[in-house]
Amino acid sequence: MKALKRLRDDYVIWHANNINFPEFDSSNVVRKKVIFSGRVQKVGFRLELFTLSKRLKLTGWVKNLEDGSVVAELQGEETKVDFLIKSMKSLKRASVKKCDVINIPISRDREDFIIVR
Repeated sequence: MKALKRLRDDYVIWHANNINFPEFDSSNVVRKKVIFSGRVQKVGFRLELFTLSKRLKLTGWVKNLEDGSVVAELQGEETKVDFLIKSMKSLKRASVKKCDVINIPISRDREDFIIVR
């Protein structure tokens, strides 16, 4: 089972590193709490979100919830945050049925992006 997970994780990282980003217009910094519901656990969803967030230079965190959904707080330029949300909603190996987005106050505490276990 560990070998399959390692293969999946390698694929997820490869996929996230090969997504072509558009030219982003400069925009205001925002922080959004996003809850993704559907088939979003055990498909590399958090790892994909983490890898894309690092590439986009966003800060925040992502974690699984007990109800099977995934929650993330994303902070950075609004165009990049919105691109990430749209990318995650269209991910083929997951099935996002619902995506709730809430604007929250900007945090000055964190300068990186982490996966909360």
